Amino acid sequence: MSLGAKVIDFRKKSSFLFNMLWLFLQTDPTKSGNMNIEEIRQYCLNKHSVTESFPFDEVTLVFKVVGKMFALVSIDGELSINLKCDPEKALELREHYPEVLPGYHMNKRLWNTVLLDGTLDNDMIKSWIDDSYDLVVAKLPQKERVKLVQTDA
Repeated sequence: MSLGAKVIDFRKKSSFLFNMLWLFLQTDPTKSGNMNIEEIRQYCLNKHSVTESFPFDEVTLVFKVVGKMFALVSIDGELSINLKCDPEKALELREHYPEVLPGYHMNKRLWNTVLLDGTLDNDMIKSWIDDSYDLVVAKLPQKERVKLVQTDA
């Protein structure tokens, strides 16, 4: 050790260092709230029979399953996503999460706008995308749902 080196007594700092290390090791970057537009896009497009388009303007990316919207992503300004939701669950999510708002330019009873500011867990956002997709698929005509199940197999 060089003469000017500082010696740290790790016995005094050990609980702090242990806690910091434990928090660091518990942080899973795939679960933290850092989904970007490309991750959302890939997640949506990996679902069966999903297409993407810009039917309204050049800043609103729309994902459809068999021609029916299940997600709209605003790519202008702050990243946000509109997702279809069960009416009771929509209210519950809005009460619990300040990042979840009534659907912008949508039926506010059935749609939520989720602000993707990095605070929400990626897995939670993905589960809400799944719920939106499933709600739309459930309302498709039986003939279309059967086609989706057949492509699953």
